[in-house]
Amino acid sequence: NAAAEAFNATLKRETLQGSACWSSAREARLSVFAWITRYNTRRKHSSLGYLSPIDYEQQLDKVLIAA
Repeated sequence: NAAAEAFNATLKRETLQGSACWSSAREARLSVFAWITRYNTRRKHSSLGYLSPIDYEQQLDKVLIAA
């Protein structure tokens, strides 16, 4: 639950707060989608050793294959 709350708070702070009104629901969804894509692929997370989630998973896959 805490992780979900932290994710939602970050989404609000980085995407929704201070934004101009979107002209349509589609535009709002695309904005959130772009943020989630960045969050999951490029953003570095301290809990993952400052790797992006994608890099962390790829590193884990390499370790599992080698084992």
